[in-house]
Amino acid sequence: MARRQLLRGLAAVAVVGAAQAVGSGVPRSRLSRATNFRVLAAADLGPTSAAAAEAVILGQREYRYRVVVGWGDLPPGFTYRDGAAVCVDSKDNVYVFNRGAHPVIVFDRDGKFLRSWGEDIGFVNAHGAAVGPDDMLYLTDDFGAAVRKCTSQGKVVLTIGTPGKPAPRFSGDPFNRCTHTALSPQGDIYVSDGYQNARVHKYSPDGKLLLSWGEPGTAAGQFNLVHNIACDDDGWVYVADRENHRVQVFDSNGKYQMQWNNLMRPCGLFVTRGKDPLAIIGELGPETVATLTSGVPNLGPRVSLVSAKGEVLAHLGSQPLGEEPGQFIAPHGIAVDSRGDIYVAEVSNTYWPQLFGKKPDHELRSLQKLARVS
Repeated sequence: MARRQLLRGLAAVAVVGAAQAVGSGVPRSRLSRATNFRVLAAADLGPTSAAAAEAVILGQREYRYRVVVGWGDLPPGFTYRDGAAVCVDSKDNVYVFNRGAHPVIVFDRDGKFLRSWGEDIGFVNAHGAAVGPDDMLYLTDDFGAAVRKCTSQGKVVLTIGTPGKPAPRFSGDPFNRCTHTALSPQGDIYVSDGYQNARVHKYSPDGKLLLSWGEPGTAAGQFNLVHNIACDDDGWVYVADRENHRVQVFDSNGKYQMQWNNLMRPCGLFVTRGKDPLAIIGELGPETVATLTSGVPNLGPRVSLVSAKGEVLAHLGSQPLGEEPGQFIAPHGIAVDSRGDIYVAEVSNTYWPQLFGKKPDHELRSLQKLARVS
């Protein structure tokens, strides 16, 4: 049987029969490991190490992370307002794309402030951030209807889309509230689009539109708020289909391959490099936490780690939303540095009124670092 036929058959069987599994298919070289899709139960994952008892440790087994309380030394008067997105360059410098007066705030991996920029670029509403292999930044402005490619010092070298001129709502044309950007190993640019579109657009490295795919719906290849996007080293494209509670996976030409289900509104998405990529997914959690699901654990907000086989390896955070160490409010952007530490940007201050009908009485935390301890 041809590899393509085998993959198609496995994906079809998994979608129908694996309701309790996150993965409903496995790409190419991973097919030999595709026979036992399952979500690892809490009993499988084991207790947190007693050696880390003094710190707040999230996760299980070899996927354990220490919450670095108060990471990121903001200068006096600086504020994120919301940490919409975060990305990390090859030197482990951390770029926080935020909705405050200083749109891009840069730290070293220890949280020391390095610089800020973007004040004069014209960002309307920070939403997505990604770093290419050349350390160029791709910053997605949803209300601004544009993606800007910038140097690490803030010089704009390419703009995709027409800033301030969105396409007609659900027209399929780019962009209407685009959300995020991903880079393939070949340098192709993928843009998820978004709140008022149900599309993914593929561009050449110089910004030429090559193809688009997707439409509103719940079937394979359709989207209900395509919120985030990532690529692996094989060039496969992972799409956070938020309100369909799944991540869909496509080849480089937009052909559907598989989906991971049983995710609670996947919002942030990062896929690691290497032979066996790991997906780190920020789950926004239910919108009913002010009423029906108030105080209920294990529904999110949280961060989940998913293997290339579609297994959930760990959940980081099991408690209801909050600001205590180990809690989240609105995970929106995810990045990982060279040591495996995770950075989580949260749109806490925007999301809070949507949940509770009023603004918080103080600026909520909107950035966290989780340092890998195992």
